[in-house]
Order: sequence, then structure tokens, then C-alpha cells
Amino acid sequence: MAQKRYALVGTGHRSEMYIRAIMEEHGEAAILVAVTDSNEGRLDYYERLIVGAGGTAPARFTPDELESTIASERIDRVIITSPDYTHAEYIDRALRAGADVVVEKPLTINAEGSRLVTAAVRETGRELIVTFNYRYSPRNSALKELVQSGAIGTVTSVSFEWLLDTAHGADYFRRWHREKTNSGGLLIHKASHHFDLVNWWINDVPVRVYASGGLKFYGAENAASRGLGARPERGTHDGDHDPFELDLRGDERLKELYLDNEALDGYVRDKDVFGEGITIEDNLSLVVDYESGPTMSYSLNAHSPWEGYRVAINGTAGRVELEVVERGHVPLPGSEALVLDPTVTEVATDEAQLRTRGERLVLQKHWDVAREVEIPAGEGSHGGGDAILLSDIFEGAGDDPLGRPSGYLDGVRSIAVGIAGNVSITEGRAVTITELDLGADLSLTAAKA
Repeated sequence: MAQKRYALVGTGHRSEMYIRAIMEEHGEAAILVAVTDSNEGRLDYYERLIVGAGGTAPARFTPDELESTIASERIDRVIITSPDYTHAEYIDRALRAGADVVVEKPLTINAEGSRLVTAAVRETGRELIVTFNYRYSPRNSALKELVQSGAIGTVTSVSFEWLLDTAHGADYFRRWHREKTNSGGLLIHKASHHFDLVNWWINDVPVRVYASGGLKFYGAENAASRGLGARPERGTHDGDHDPFELDLRGDERLKELYLDNEALDGYVRDKDVFGEGITIEDNLSLVVDYESGPTMSYSLNAHSPWEGYRVAINGTAGRVELEVVERGHVPLPGSEALVLDPTVTEVATDEAQLRTRGERLVLQKHWDVAREVEIPAGEGSHGGGDAILLSDIFEGAGDDPLGRPSGYLDGVRSIAVGIAGNVSITEGRAVTITELDLGADLSLTAAKA
């Protein structure tokens, strides 16, 4: 296999997964030759990481030099891990400059971005991979296999509840994600993962969305209504801290990436979750209709005391249920090590507590008892999904009977629900996907891309 030449756009938290994959297990298939970021300090951080591990520092380029860098460095693929609102522009420019693209979800945050991306794919014919790592998690693959086998017959409905706890969920309200113009809100930034899972699990596409939601817990108005009183504008400060504050000095990696470099671009990573300026929702409920007839009820809560999800898929022959506890509780600061992302590392848990980390897949056919289905063991982040995804990206996907590799059309279908949901919340009505004009035919008969 010829070694592909990669450029990386965006060197924040998520980029490290790709950098390490290229440096380590996929070094024979890939080489990182160029990187860019709006913040030179973060470029310095990853250069130290790469050189310290024995690698060669990649060339640096400015964001406006993307096209010339693709040409001069003979770039085969561009990996995009920059903030969501920048995705569409970078995808369009990279494809038209002659490179294929790998982009973190979400594909983009609005209909305009979707039209830009789909036009670029159509007009260049180049490859665009959207990284839906949750498809690769063994538990989610096991659920897909059951539904695909016909074990529950024809799918009639889906019930899906996703819970973000007061560590992981709260973190979206500290960062750039807290403004909908940056992230599209949790319906797009976070839930595009979930909507893609449903599209994939039931092999269907959304056609209509009705959504309701709002900022019910975080934000200045909610803090005032609960009498929380005056609060520091950020979590990095001397003195006592409450459980909702993030002191960047307590996490060496976050400190080096963000606190040490914030003077270079003004980005504050640890804003108060009860401060002003939050424009995204923390409680969301949706009803989604699908092309073949099923309907989904979906909810997301971003201030739960535990983290995980529950999904049930009903069919003409029975029902399958998956429950996942990624973190059973959030400890108070100082009682245990606190981790913002439960898919990377789990805090220690008390074995005596009622809710412990784990997963359970249950199949029950009509007129039969419920039976637990074994889930293959997975290791690493996102339930073991990241490692398999990275192998598909860098080594080639090959033939997958579960159809886990995803292209741009899957990316559009996943954000379609969130874009329609945002319109529905604003206008108070059901929204059809076709009226959004996303630039592509999303129907089941559309060619797989």
C-alpha cells in the first residue's frame, strides 16, 4: 500500500487521535506532512508531541494557504478537525484543490453549508469521509446486526434517550459550542452521531421532524431563577470551586493546549456554564418520521447525574433494547479524578452503587421470554469504535457486511434531522427535510456515496 500524504486542519483536542494514529499503528499507510491552526501555540504543542516521539515536524501553513499547500506538498487527503462552522468551507476548498477529505462530525451546521459541500463532491468526484465512530462500537454494531438479520421483523418505531452528565454535558456550555452559530447546537454537534446511528440501524432516512427544546438548566437566567448568586466568569481562578467550574490548571493537557495559548487568539476554554451568551439548548425532544414508515421519539438531556443512552427498536416480530451506562455518577471535585469525556477514560466507581458502568443488549420476540445478547468486547475510546474506524480510514475499509464506513451522503442525512429540528424549534411546526434544500437527494434510492 502506497503511503498517503496528509494535511491536518485544526489542532485542538480531537486532532490528537489522528496524529497519534499516523505516528503509531498506521505509519506505514500515512504520513502527516502539513498542519494548520489559527493558534500557533497549539501547533507548537503538537510539534513537541511529534518530535518527542521521534517523528518529523510537519510543515506549517496558514488557513488561507490550504490550496497552495495541497499542491506544493502533494497532499492526498486533508483531515478537518476545526470548529464545526468552518467545516463546509474547508471541505469545499480541499476537494476543489484536488485532495480527498476526512472530516469530524458534523459534516456542517446548516443548509447553506450542506449545499456547498454537496456541490463540491458532485463537481469534483473526490472522496469525502465523515467519521461516525459510534457505528464501530461493538454494542452498536451488535444492535445493527440484530435488526439487519430480521430478528424483530420490519421496524415500526424507535425510542432513543441520550443522557449527558454534569461533567461531559456541562463542558459544551463552557466552550465555543455554547453559541449556536458555531456548532448548530447539540442537535447538530452532538446528536448528528445519534441520528446517524438510527439511519444506519434501521437502514432508513428521515423525512419530517418536529422538535421542542430550550435552555432549561445552564445559562445566566436559569442561574438567577435558582438563586445561585454572583459567579466567576471562568473556572480558572484561585479559591474555592464548585462542581460546575473547570480549572484548566488541574489538567496539564488542557492547560498547555488552551490556557497557555489563549493570549494568542482570545479563546477562553473554561467559561462559566451559568454565564451570559449561551444560545444552545440543554433539553431537547423530537419526533422524526422516516421514509419507510417508522417513527422515532428522541430526547437529549445535558445535565443528567449519569451518562449513557437507552434505545429500543420495535418491529413486527418483537423488540430489541440497548442500555449503556458510560459513567454511573459524577463525583464531587476532590473525591475522585474527574474526566470530562467518559468515552476516553472512566473514573473509579463504587461497586456498591446501584448504577455502574456497563452495557446490555436484550432481544425479546413476540410470545417469547427476553434474552440477553452477548456484546463482543471492545477496547479504547467510544466503546472500542475509534480503533476500527481509524483502520478503515488509513488502511482502507474493504467489504463490511454491516456497512459501517460512511460517506458524505450519510453525513448530510445525519445533520438533516438537526437542521430541521432547529427550524422546528424556532418556528413551532413540523419541518420536512425536502424543504430545507440540502443540495442532495437523501432518499433510500439515492446512490450510496
